[in-house]
Parts: sequence; structure tokens; C-alpha cells
Amino acid sequence: MKESARYVKIVEWSDEDQCYVGSCPGLFLGGCHGDDERAVFEELCVIVEETIGLYHADGNPLPPATAGRDWANRLQAAA
Repeated sequence: MKESARYVKIVEWSDEDQCYVGSCPGLFLGGCHGDDERAVFEELCVIVEETIGLYHADGNPLPPATAGRDWANRLQAAA
């Protein structure tokens, strides 16, 4: 399993920005955006990999994992 799989990656439509916004809560602030949902997800995955690489290069421990916490079902129940 890749280390990046330990982090939830979210791509959602933003009415305010009128585009898709990708984020990875718990790993970094901000993210990426664009008009194509799949392209935003692919860019987000690259950013996650690069961020993990920066943590390693700087000798810093990675933040706690955000994946594996059953977010999909939790969000479904809240809706």
C-alpha cells in the first residue's frame, strides 16, 4: 500500500468558485481546483505524493492517517 492511501482525498463541486475543488484534510491546507472532476482528482493525488515526499525530505513525521475511518458511511448518515 502506498503511503498516500493513508489520506482521504476529497473532490467536490464548489458553487462559490464554480469549479471542482480537491483537498486532503489532515495532510495539507489548500489543494487544487479545475473544471474537470477527474483531472482535479489526478492533480490532487500528485500533490499528496509530493507533500509526503517533502515530509520525508525534511525528516518530519507524517500527520496521522485520515483514511480507514469509514468517512463515506459517516457522511452518508449525516446527510
